[in-house]
Amino acid sequence: MRLLARSIRGRIAGLGEEGSSPVEFVLVGSLLTVLTLAVLQLGLAVYVRNVVHDAAVEGAYHAALADTSLQEGAARTRDIVARTVGAEYAAAVTVRETVALGHPAVEVRVSTTLPLVGLLGAPRALEVAAHAPVESFD
Repeated sequence: MRLLARSIRGRIAGLGEEGSSPVEFVLVGSLLTVLTLAVLQLGLAVYVRNVVHDAAVEGAYHAALADTSLQEGAARTRDIVARTVGAEYAAAVTVRETVALGHPAVEVRVSTTLPLVGLLGAPRALEVAAHAPVESFD
């Protein structure tokens, strides 16, 4: 009986670390995969924000020209956003005349989707605005 108990205790004591490497590999690998995907998603969100902001700036400067209208600035903004990240990101573009720093200016405001999973995300969660001084022939 003592021999059997000693044999069982010896086998239980020897099972501590055996077989843990594959489990650790899966756990660490999945954690690193999720972390990598999160960093890539953050990069995509920053890219979309920069593209939409640059398109708004371009549209504001185009609309501020003396021989163009506000609608042309909005159309230019929509065109740039649609060509780079997709037409669904250019749905809400507003252009208006305003005053910035005491001078007449044009403001272009774009409300768009903030990508959370790939290009899918929260609609109108990202809003950017750009201003440009109005050009005149005076």
